[in-house]
Amino acid sequence: MSDYSTESVLQILNETNATAFISFNNSLDETFVTLHTNFLEACQKSKNCKRFIPSEFAGNIDDFPLLPSFYTKSRVPFRKILEQQSDVEWTIFNNGWFMDYFLTQDKTYLPAIPNEFPVDPNGWKACIRGTGDQVQSFTCARDVAKALIMLLSAPKWEPTIYVTGQWATFNEMVHIMEQFFDRPMEKTYRSEEQIAHDASLPPTTENAEAVYLASVEEMMITGSGACPREKTLRQRDKFFEHLTLATLEDLLTQAGRSTRASG
Repeated sequence: MSDYSTESVLQILNETNATAFISFNNSLDETFVTLHTNFLEACQKSKNCKRFIPSEFAGNIDDFPLLPSFYTKSRVPFRKILEQQSDVEWTIFNNGWFMDYFLTQDKTYLPAIPNEFPVDPNGWKACIRGTGDQVQSFTCARDVAKALIMLLSAPKWEPTIYVTGQWATFNEMVHIMEQFFDRPMEKTYRSEEQIAHDASLPPTTENAEAVYLASVEEMMITGSGACPREKTLRQRDKFFEHLTLATLEDLLTQAGRSTRASG
């Protein structure tokens, strides 16, 4: 067990003889910076752990480094900390949206987030942000895990690394769901104006949930949720040559064979 302090993480790294640290901690604001600074310092002080992948797992940060906007107080300042040191090799890994959110709760280990993700397969409805025609990246969680494992064998990383199972719009993904299950899905819409309004609300406790949701929605309407295609395909050949990445139809077919999605 760890309290996420530098000392407790360092002890674990040395006891396990770890050579790389991958974080999935999704803390917000300054807490993210504090915890990840602890993780980085533990790697720096460790005997062998000199590679670090912080928790990002979003979209195209090369072209949209400030989106989602809640990253500006968490991921963005920590990226600067990483850039200022050379003791530990690092990369920012991004995969777009987790495709598993298209699965019903009995088919995935990921918790449902129906207010955040546009498609709610459990309630069989979708809330499309903007037009729904902006291309996004989607990757299933097990493919993300496989890609991360493969990265550990790479002799050298790039500062940003991407993986994508499928590029598509949310409208196209909803259509795939409707075709696969042969039933229409109820749809509602949130306009860009509604999203912009919520994004500009004063940062009060009462507005926190709406502001956070709007920051996620900004990824949907700007297209920043799409990993850069040319770079992603080049890195697929470089880092993930033998990884077969699932499409949504692949994942739905696979999930239909078990009570939980299997790899």
